[in-house]
Amino acid sequence: MAFANAFYNTIVKRNSVFVPAIFAGAFAFNIGFDVAVSKFWDHWNRGRQWKDIRGRYIQDADES
Repeated sequence: MAFANAFYNTIVKRNSVFVPAIFAGAFAFNIGFDVAVSKFWDHWNRGRQWKDIRGRYIQDADES
């Protein structure tokens, strides 16, 4: 109960603090979700993406 009271008194009680906290939380969730989905996608499709097979098709400029 002490945590809920502290949360309410520091964040929810004042609208000028609550709204930026919501925006900051949404922004952080967006970045975290994007990173997590990208890592899952890269792991799930390992070996089938351009970044994985690029070395087979592109030669360095020094070699030609």
